[in-house]
Amino acid sequence: MSFDQETLKAWDQTAEVQIETSRGAGAPVHRTVIWIVVDGDQAYVRSVRGPAGRWYREMRANPHGAVHVGDRRVAIEAQPAADEATITRVSELISHKYQQRWPGPTAGMLRGEVLPTTLRLVPDH
Repeated sequence: MSFDQETLKAWDQTAEVQIETSRGAGAPVHRTVIWIVVDGDQAYVRSVRGPAGRWYREMRANPHGAVHVGDRRVAIEAQPAADEATITRVSELISHKYQQRWPGPTAGMLRGEVLPTTLRLVPDH
């Protein structure tokens, strides 16, 4: 399953999106500004705070959430993307998209301890 091309294009062209997370049914819903990268028909996110990031912890406890860009909300499910090839590709995409604009924060997204927090987003129906 993949997102429609309009959604992928919007995410690819938007520097920062909001991710909506919750620990589970009945728990508070949070929105956090994060970075997103697109590779073909796949979208990925990573926690700059590594496993300590609240949105990441919530997404691992309850992989159902949403990505917000402007007034559009897209339901997502987050899946670990732990294979080395995907992690390397996502790091390349992050560098390409963000390095020139935000070199310091980009370096933070490429630290070894945050690489395992790479998540693939898929449509949640």
